[in-house]
Amino acid sequence: MIARSFPPVARSDARLLILGSMPGKASLAANQYYAHPRNLFWPIVIETLSAPAGTSYENRLELLRTHGIALWDVLQQCYRETSLDADIAADSVVVNDFRRFFAAHPHIRRILFNGAKAEQIFRRHVLPQLEVGQHPALICLPSTSPANAGIAGETRKKKWRNALMDVAPD
Repeated sequence: MIARSFPPVARSDARLLILGSMPGKASLAANQYYAHPRNLFWPIVIETLSAPAGTSYENRLELLRTHGIALWDVLQQCYRETSLDADIAADSVVVNDFRRFFAAHPHIRRILFNGAKAEQIFRRHVLPQLEVGQHPALICLPSTSPANAGIAGETRKKKWRNALMDVAPD
């Protein structure tokens, strides 16, 4: 199936960009980032940024914006049969327009990748298109996906919390 990404969630003053590879089937069906009920992304964000547990999706997006965090995916579209990053057909990859994104969001200083596949695709397909000095610091974190059984949930949560800890509104 051809999967298409969502538009970015970002204010022009964002300082941090979180990048996934491509929304999974549950997210695409719900039209929401990280919609799978066992994905750790939103529980980590809610806990780290001290939001109430039942925060609505729209309020979670606003929480990110308020804290200077942008959210997007490396891929604009790709072909894959399942939600697994390993199933992305390499010859179907179309990346998002990061030159335009960084021009519109000049304060981005760090990128947190939600998993190795997002970082790999960014380095292979996006980084060569950017001008020297145009890209921020790149930090790969373990995927928050429930398919990432290789790293214990608490370990993943700790790494993400540590990466998000110094994010605070100015």
